[in-house]
Amino acid sequence: MSVQLSSLWVPNSPPIPQHFVPNRGRFSASALSSQSPTIQIIGVGGPSWRENGYGNPNNNNLFDGCQGESDHWSELDTDLYHWTKALRPVQWFPGHIAKAEKELKEQLKLMDVVIEVRDGRIPMSTSHPQMDLWLGNRKRILVLNREDMISTADRNAWADYFTRNGTKVVFSNGQLGMGTMKLGRLAKELAADVNVKRRSKGLLPRAVRAGIVGYPNVGKSSLINRLLKRRMCPAAPRPGVTRELRWVRFGKDLELLDSPGILPMRISDQSAAIKLAICDDIGERSYDVADVAAILVQMLSKLPTVGRDALCKRYKIDVDCRDGRIFIEKLAVRVFNGDVHQAAFRVLADFRKGKFGWTALERPPK
Repeated sequence: MSVQLSSLWVPNSPPIPQHFVPNRGRFSASALSSQSPTIQIIGVGGPSWRENGYGNPNNNNLFDGCQGESDHWSELDTDLYHWTKALRPVQWFPGHIAKAEKELKEQLKLMDVVIEVRDGRIPMSTSHPQMDLWLGNRKRILVLNREDMISTADRNAWADYFTRNGTKVVFSNGQLGMGTMKLGRLAKELAADVNVKRRSKGLLPRAVRAGIVGYPNVGKSSLINRLLKRRMCPAAPRPGVTRELRWVRFGKDLELLDSPGILPMRISDQSAAIKLAICDDIGERSYDVADVAAILVQMLSKLPTVGRDALCKRYKIDVDCRDGRIFIEKLAVRVFNGDVHQAAFRVLADFRKGKFGWTALERPPK
């Protein structure tokens, strides 16, 4: 059984229309009015995909009430897996990360507690696959930053998930400082036994050492600056700003280690890699902006909190949002004089600024 998927360019696809200007990434209106080439993919989300037993074939709404909410997210994950298979792999491992990873492993020996920061919109995708191995039995606090960028339902779902798994989690907003004081208190409480042991050995108490680790651009430095109530660590809304490990002191009782964002040398989960790109948690040079924006359109069109109508209404484009690439091309012609790159960047920027409402791109696994 095959279905149509013309959302993204894939290898062995028909030649690009002559109306497309490769050097400038532009499309003309006449090109878009012609019928787009059809790519045949086996077993991918679409009308036939629903008939294959994954949904209700009699209902065009992917989020119909007969399905549980977890099924909606499972369907989206399945679609995303197939959408990314056709794309050039997203990989980003600048030289400073390899050096920082080596130094971080050494510094972990000095830490009493580790604070792992993740992006609250994509908590699973910003979890380093080797983090558990590195930390071993060390006490850990999980921080889901950017709490202000997700809905209450998203927050409650993740809070319940981590609580059931016995993980101490703090929701924070590094920009405004929400959750930072609770984080500081929790770090001191978890490591309180350090000085109990020191006193039993006749040693003087010392400050608790807490290391802050996580992916690039998840808000580690901003979190430290809010804790300290002053700008001690360089921070900016882009990945790769922090390049060296740095210890800073928080009062007399707590020392914090700010570290560069650490990524795997190779990202094997390309669904996660695309979400990192959407949320600006990976370098822009690692991905094609138009491809990522096209997938974002397809994801948002399936989220019940956004939907196709919201996308079409915002950009005043009457087109099926399930085909993200065509949507971006239409937006380029209507607003950006055919510049696909500018159109794609606008959609990504609008999501990052919450123009579609604040929503997570992941929900807890079953």
